[in-house]
Amino acid sequence: MDFPIRIPVGQWVETIVNWMTENFSTFFDSIKMVVEFVLVQLDSFFIWVPWPIALLSITVIGWIVGGKRLGLITAVCLFCLGSLNLWVVGMSTLALVTTAVFISVLLGLPVGILAAKSHKFDVILSPILDGMQTIPSFVYLIPAIMFFGIGNVPGIIATVVFAVPPMVRLTSLGIQQVDNEVVEAGIAFGCTPLQLLLKIQLPLAIPSIMTGVNQTVMMSLSMVVVAAMIGAGGLGSKILYSIQRIDLGVGIEAGLGILFIAIVLDRILQGITKKQQDAIMHQK
Repeated sequence: MDFPIRIPVGQWVETIVNWMTENFSTFFDSIKMVVEFVLVQLDSFFIWVPWPIALLSITVIGWIVGGKRLGLITAVCLFCLGSLNLWVVGMSTLALVTTAVFISVLLGLPVGILAAKSHKFDVILSPILDGMQTIPSFVYLIPAIMFFGIGNVPGIIATVVFAVPPMVRLTSLGIQQVDNEVVEAGIAFGCTPLQLLLKIQLPLAIPSIMTGVNQTVMMSLSMVVVAAMIGAGGLGSKILYSIQRIDLGVGIEAGLGILFIAIVLDRILQGITKKQQDAIMHQK
């Protein structure tokens, strides 16, 4: 027996998306141009830098933020990436992830601040973020294709939708967890709301915000393969190729490449977060 009521949510959404595609095509084309420009510049730069210089530079960054151990881990991971003949395609993946994370931070930081400042906005936003994280990532690909066509840009947009929630949540959480006594002291010294935010709340919330950036990076990397289904490049395209051809060797190597990039980015961001936490504890 069929259920007596049928709510055509899918048809409603499809109608809205079609209407937006027809009436806001110029707007979406503008977004596509900007995102594509940023991606192309990053991709060109990462590929242009000779691998010895890139490997040494990133290793030094790891050494600075996390000591000798992190420097060694970074060097080994990058060396393994290159030894698998995945350096160029790995740099393309890094450009995709960097672009997606940049957009996610650009959107997530102000939204998180607003959620921390307004309880009503936070209540409305919370179920939306739950939906963004719960709905299967494949679903985001359909409207992304309709709005932006096939290629890297819809892959990045779908990645941003999937990866931005932790940035919003942890920014809001970090600001809300700032000690009330510190905030009250700032108000007592005559801080305006903007000064209070920029000079007290955001600096003290940086460890939480950096954790949000870390989570955004990891979720962006997890979307690399999914984004490859609609034409995004990088290591995801290698994995998609291996699935289509049932080529286990290519798939394993590309998967390891993503793992090496994830380890490097995760450890460096953790090192930066720890340094920020130590600096705050030292100030206290």
